[in-house]
Amino acid sequence: MEAIPYLALVSALAGLGLAGFFFQDVKKASPGNDRMIFLMEEIQKGAKAFLKQEYTWVSGFAVVMAVVVAAFVAPLAAVSYLLGAILSAAAGYAGMTVATLANARTTEAAKDGPAKALPIAFRGGAVMGFSVAGLALGGLMLVYIIFVVALQTDDAFEVLTAYGLGASTIALFSRVGGGIYTKAADVGADLVGKVEAGIPEDDPRNPATIADNVGDNVGDVAGMGADLFESYAGSIIAPISLVAFAVSLKADDIGSDALPLLLFPMLVAFIGMIASIIGSFLVKGGTSTDSKALSKALHLGTNVAMGITVLGVVGASLWLFGDSDQFANPIGLAVSVIGGLLIGWALGKTAEYYTSDHYGPVKKIAEQTQTGPATTILGGISAGMISVAASVVLILVGIGVAFWGGDYAFAETGALGEIGGLYGIAVAAIGMLATTGVVVSVDAYGPIADNAGGIAEMAELDPSVREVTDALDSLGNTTAAVAKGFAVGSAALTALALFKSFEFAIEAAGGELNLNIGEIDVFIGLFLGAALPFLFAALTIDAVGRAAQEMIVEVRRQFAEIPGLREGKPGVIPDSARCVAISTTASLKEMIIPGALAVVVPLVVGFVSVNALGGLLAGSLVTGFALAIFMANAGGAWDNAKKYIEAGALGGKGSDNHKAAVVGDTVGDPFKDTSGPAMNILLKVMTIVSLVFAASFV
Repeated sequence: MEAIPYLALVSALAGLGLAGFFFQDVKKASPGNDRMIFLMEEIQKGAKAFLKQEYTWVSGFAVVMAVVVAAFVAPLAAVSYLLGAILSAAAGYAGMTVATLANARTTEAAKDGPAKALPIAFRGGAVMGFSVAGLALGGLMLVYIIFVVALQTDDAFEVLTAYGLGASTIALFSRVGGGIYTKAADVGADLVGKVEAGIPEDDPRNPATIADNVGDNVGDVAGMGADLFESYAGSIIAPISLVAFAVSLKADDIGSDALPLLLFPMLVAFIGMIASIIGSFLVKGGTSTDSKALSKALHLGTNVAMGITVLGVVGASLWLFGDSDQFANPIGLAVSVIGGLLIGWALGKTAEYYTSDHYGPVKKIAEQTQTGPATTILGGISAGMISVAASVVLILVGIGVAFWGGDYAFAETGALGEIGGLYGIAVAAIGMLATTGVVVSVDAYGPIADNAGGIAEMAELDPSVREVTDALDSLGNTTAAVAKGFAVGSAALTALALFKSFEFAIEAAGGELNLNIGEIDVFIGLFLGAALPFLFAALTIDAVGRAAQEMIVEVRRQFAEIPGLREGKPGVIPDSARCVAISTTASLKEMIIPGALAVVVPLVVGFVSVNALGGLLAGSLVTGFALAIFMANAGGAWDNAKKYIEAGALGGKGSDNHKAAVVGDTVGDPFKDTSGPAMNILLKVMTIVSLVFAASFV
């Protein structure tokens, strides 16, 4: 049993080894002609420059937070905090690096059809996936082995929790900063290029095209990677902290009742990592560009990894808990984990239904373009809102099953029996993210396919190449929505477990948490928390709007002032560097206030009243979950309605219907790629900040 953390560490190293193998596999593929290589290098140069500046800005914030953590929590907690932040940033940088190598190689492979292009795009994404999973799990296991097992330090579990806070800090700023960057460029490029100038998407005449392609990598790869890094690490930390704070565990006094509960999340992560590694080798492209065939090929690895995880978790539960008198029915915890895995899959399928052009909601939005942009926008809003209702029902079923499983597992005489149901909910979140390696691989595949299409257009390749990359890209929008379903679902379960840990931590410090909404401070906190996700969404959307305005003005200026640019005269090229600079400066400036909000507000409220903070966390969890689902699915639906028309439906490219769909898509861009994805990080950042500083509040 004591070997489990070491096994998890070895599996993390295996995941990193696989990332290295896939990196070499992608690198040896041909990047195409000189023009394609030039475009690839320009995108890579812009992405690296942005991440360097972003990490420089965020490192200042991280150092300040490390000092605060050291002063109010423990000096070693600051070390753990910085390790979480550094590894999260490293995962994002590694994923961005290979994504910007894989884009031109995917384009070149698309000349021979999807059978060659799909595996390259997927393996490029797999470097991100296994870097995220490997670094997150490996770093967390090192913290556990060093501070809990070897040194048995005071406040060891506070130190462990600080690792999650470090990951959350980078995730929040990466998602917000990268999201603002990519959507400012995307909105500017689409509105001036496609709507006003009537030129195709990713046309080389459009000055914002390079910035748009850079944005795919800094937002949808590096930002998404940091997001899932934080989600994965947080899902493992949540059940460990729940047990530790429930009985005030010390590293030098972990009893036989508590030890299996601390190790079980690590065992599930180990099984999920091995399953993901196996599943990743099963993704192979077919000869058809039909999105159903491509989807089946892409999701085969995920489905196999899930199947292996289910079998592994059943065996692990029986092995770890079968001989203990504390657990009447050890299979109950397997039910909790598997329930989480299945609900995560169901949330993804719900997102697919509302965002894929194979189903009614997206086709309905496309039909509404016939009466203009207003009805198109209304259709997307209603589809997103309906998807919230379906997702809430699913998450409640998941919570119910997980609670029952945890409650069923514990013998009534068990010393920790009172937290059985809550522990079941906490491990259900790991179930959702157990196969993070392959889930992120499928998600990161999308931006690579998108970039591949951009390079095909800018390099003026045969239209058949763009046909293949468009088919891959359309599927990428749906896979991104599926991954967001996993992330936001796990956020709800993880935040609930961390919230209960916060309550235990308050009690352990000699305080008391009262959540009676009849108390005025709880009521105030509840409404403040309910409003906070809306404020956060407004700030991030407004940031995209302001940055996009600058981009639109610049693109219009270049079309007006550079002779022959709009007409595409030979030798006339746009000033793409100026557009990259606009997106970079705007996103770095605009990310500070929304990012700081998530950390500062719970600290301020907590030092005033822990009851108000409890209300704030409860209110933000409910509205934040709903907003995240609504924005992700509405944005995905608008985007794929546009692509459905671009594929030839309802008049095709250049028609009035297409222009209306482009307007809908630009509204949805900050929804699905900036505000929506950052919402689940907001929920966990506020909860984990509250947990880490709980004793200081009292």
